[in-house]
Parts: sequence; structure tokens; C-alpha cells
Amino acid sequence: MRWTRAFIPTLKEDPADAEVVSHRLMVRAGLLRQVARGIYSYLPLCQRVILKIDEIVRQELERIGAIELMLPILHPAELWRETGRWDLYGPLMMRLADRHDRQYALGPTHEEVVTDLVRHEVRSYRQLPLSLYQIQTKFRDEIRPRFGVMRGREFTMKDAYSFHADEVSLDATYGEFREAYSRIFTRCGLAFRDVEASAGEIGGDVNHEFMVLVDTGESVVFSCPSCGYAASSGRAEAARVAHEPPAGRDAKPLEEVATPGKTTVEEVSELLARDPSEFVKTLLFQMDGRTVAVLVRGDREIDEEKLGRALAVDRVEMAGSERVREVTGADVGFAGPHGLPKDVRVVADYSLAGRGNLVAGANRTGFHVTGLEIGRDVEPEDWIDAVRLVGGDPCPRCGTALDETRGIEVGHIFKLGTKYSEPMGATFLDEDGTQKPFLMGCYGLGITRVVAAAIEQNHDENGIVWPTAIAPYEVEIIPLNMDSARVVEAAERIYEECRAEGLEALLDDRADRAGSKFADADLVGIPWRIVVGDRGLESGMVEVARRSARKDMARFSPEEAVQHVRANVIRERRGGASEPKSG
Repeated sequence: MRWTRAFIPTLKEDPADAEVVSHRLMVRAGLLRQVARGIYSYLPLCQRVILKIDEIVRQELERIGAIELMLPILHPAELWRETGRWDLYGPLMMRLADRHDRQYALGPTHEEVVTDLVRHEVRSYRQLPLSLYQIQTKFRDEIRPRFGVMRGREFTMKDAYSFHADEVSLDATYGEFREAYSRIFTRCGLAFRDVEASAGEIGGDVNHEFMVLVDTGESVVFSCPSCGYAASSGRAEAARVAHEPPAGRDAKPLEEVATPGKTTVEEVSELLARDPSEFVKTLLFQMDGRTVAVLVRGDREIDEEKLGRALAVDRVEMAGSERVREVTGADVGFAGPHGLPKDVRVVADYSLAGRGNLVAGANRTGFHVTGLEIGRDVEPEDWIDAVRLVGGDPCPRCGTALDETRGIEVGHIFKLGTKYSEPMGATFLDEDGTQKPFLMGCYGLGITRVVAAAIEQNHDENGIVWPTAIAPYEVEIIPLNMDSARVVEAAERIYEECRAEGLEALLDDRADRAGSKFADADLVGIPWRIVVGDRGLESGMVEVARRSARKDMARFSPEEAVQHVRANVIRERRGGASEPKSG
């Protein structure tokens, strides 16, 4: 392709609304243009990257026997109501009505639609297992679209669904998809880790996220350097200790102290000269129509994903200030765990296990209590793991200090069990002659997220540094002087030889200054470049450099340059330098 025909509208300045590197560089390098918040046009360079990722995905899923199909984007509300997710998804779902006032949604995911298909077509265990997938646009009405294509309202995803007669079959297919994802991300040239994760609205107790490891990632990952345990922040477990206080500890009486205007742990800690770890935070939540008081150590924070999973509820909402006053008799900031109404469920996080002589709200505005003992002054109904971990916390498996890193979620796989098949009446005739619900798995992979994650992980101060396997082109030929017939002729010959050798070549045939061409080459990030100039041609040479190490320029004859690039590109097409990292 010639640059003058390729439609690559590069920009010198950063877009004002770009918060992350990938968004900034995708706009500047001419990959992306915004239509509305969270909605983008993918320009030709970006589309070439997407198609390459699509092809890698298709090859690896075909390898494990998954079958491609295409499901509708427009979903009737009735299907989602069968599983209860029409209400559960809430405002995140893009909804519309037709001319007959029938309700529809633009699909954010396709569990209901694919289950409806299979329940009408698959009758017997002999037709199982079955794995179906598609690569399609998805829609989610994000309250705050941001980070370019990483959190948009319209995006491209590969979603797959598997159907099984038994757990053994589901386990086997789940493992095959997990291995396929590792191969996909390795071939895309990404450093990643698969981690235990939270299921969210999709469901399923067993699930794993695939995280591309970057400092700017919006997800937090905890991993153990000793035993290999790894989990997202919403799933990472806290190490558990005994609930009972140490034998022989002297309990102190419960005493009320004045703390006027001090509503935070930090403020009361300073006033009473007590460490925040010696406090109990009493947080009130509304869950399934009931008020729940969650007790956590004063220096830790609640993770609402973990809290909802620990208490087996779908929706967790902080109680409003009026409800706090109604329950405790005090303003927000003075709630305590003792003396709460009997209809309030009290649960305690493991962070409080074995601790005593604690400071807590007094359930009286302007006052706290000291000397609080769990087991004497308050008896939790349950002990749960709901705290958000921090780096250095002990591994729940072996006790080693956990490492904290950040990542971008690019894939998520789930064992769904019968979450969708049972409510939708999706059954098959088993070998013993009985009707049974399908066991299901689902497997999501964000195609456009992979594009952004690859840029977040592969860039420098000058632009993108594409892994060869997903680069829009593999080699760029840069003639330095378009007024020189010798330079133009040599560049054209190299361009044609590259194409004849099967290389994806981009010829920068613009009549621009060399400096401008080099700046755009760095910005766009094609993995290899061949530079053709008058001075080099005087000795029969051109210069070859890799984008990731452009200072290490080597000189070859034009024919040798093409073969040198070809040999490297063939090797790099097989996958990036990173190895799979499993948790």
C-alpha cells in the first residue's frame, strides 16, 4: 500500500479528551476518530489490526473445535426476562421499542440468545459437547465512557458458548478455551496473566480473567511469587485467622468518648491517638430488601464485589443518610456495631478476627466508644471475606507477601453451570433417558480492547511499537527524497520485492521532508523500516531498522535488506516474545 492512498490522517497534537496512552496514540496515529462519546470510527490502519486479531482468534478456536456463527444484535426483552437479567442489567443495557411498542435491547452479551437457539435445536446427549462463537459488535450504555475503546459504548468482542452433558465435559472444554486464550495473547505479542476473577452480571462460580500487564491498567491484580496464586482485586482472598481473641488478653470496659465533628477514622484516630487498625468501621448496606451492617478494620476498605459474592446477593447498595439515622439514631460517621436493631444483619470481615479493645461509633452523634470487644459487645452473624487487599498482604494459599500489579482485562471465561439453561427450560435427553438442563460455559475476548492493550504495553515517547503479528503493516519503505529518480526507483523496486516475498509493505511516497516521514513512522509504529537515500545508494546500500530499536540501524544491499526483513518477520509472525503466565 502507498501512503498517499492509505488514508492515514496523523496528528501532531494530542486529543484534549484522551486520558490514556492508547487513546492518545490511536487518535494521533490515524487509527481512530470519535463519532460521539464512547462511539468511534475505526480507520483503515486500525481495521487491519482488528482483522489480524480476528484471524488469530479464529485459528485458535478452530483448533479446539469451536464453530463460528452470527447471532442477532437486536434482542427481544422476553428472552432476558426468562433469566431475570432484563432488570438485573439495568441502565447498562441499550434498550429500544419497535413501532408496536415491543421492547428490545442491543446485545451487550448473548447468553440468552444462544441458549434459545440451542434449546430448540439440540435434543440429545449425542449432539454434545457443542461450542459456538461469534465476533460481533456489542453495546453497553456506560455511564462514563472513557479510555478510548477500552470503555466504550460500542465495541467488538468474540463471545463463545459451550454446552455439555456433564461436569467432566465442561471442565475439559473450559481448559481448552483457557489454553487457547493463552496461545491467542502470546501470538498477539502480549505479556499477560490469567487470574481468578469475579463473575459480575454473567454469573458462574469458576471464572478467570486474562490481564495484559501494564502500569496504567484500570484493574488491580494480586499474585504470589511463591505458589503462583493470582486473582483480580474483586476476587483476591484474604488470609484467614482465628476469630477468637488471644488467651489471657485483658478486655477493657466499653466507654463512650466525645468526638464532636469527627466523622472519619483519620480524624478520630488523631483525636484519640489510636492507630486506624484499632478501629471498627460499621458500614450499612441495603441488600435484597434488608439492612446489613458490615464491620471492617478501620484501615481497610470494603470491596463491594467481594461483599456481594460473600453474602450471595446480586445487588449491593450503600444505605443513605436517612436510613443510617433510622437504624443507628446518629448521623453518618458515628455508626457502631453494638445495640443495632434486631432486624439488622451484622457480619464481620476477617480483618477484625482476634482483635479487641477497639474504637467504634457510639450510635450517637458526636460520640465514639473505646474498649469494644467482638463477641462480648457484638456477635456477628457471619464472618466473611470482603476487604480489598493491598500489596504485601499474605497469600491465602501459602502466606507469602502478595505482589500488586495493574492490568487491562482483555478476556474473561466462565463456567456457567445451569444458570441460563434451567430458567430457560433448555434441556436434552441424557443417556439414561431423562431430560436434563445443559451445563454451559461462556468465553469472552475483547477484540478492540486487545488493540488498545497492545498499544498500552508497546509504545515509547514517539509513538506505537506494534508486535509484528498484529501490526497493520510489517515493513515501511521510506524514500528520503522523492525528487531523486534514483531514490524513487530503488524504493519502488524494494516495495515490489517485499510484496513478492509476501510481506505487508507500506511505501511512504509522500513528497514530505525526511523528518516528517520519520516522525510519522515512529508514531504509526510499523515493526520494520527500510530507508532509501541518495548517500546510501552511492555505495549500493539502504538502511534497515526495527521500530523497537531504531538506533540500531544496519546497512544492506536492497536485495539483502528485503531478505533480512523477511526472515525476521516470518519468525515474528509466529508470536510475540512474551510467554503465557498463568495464575
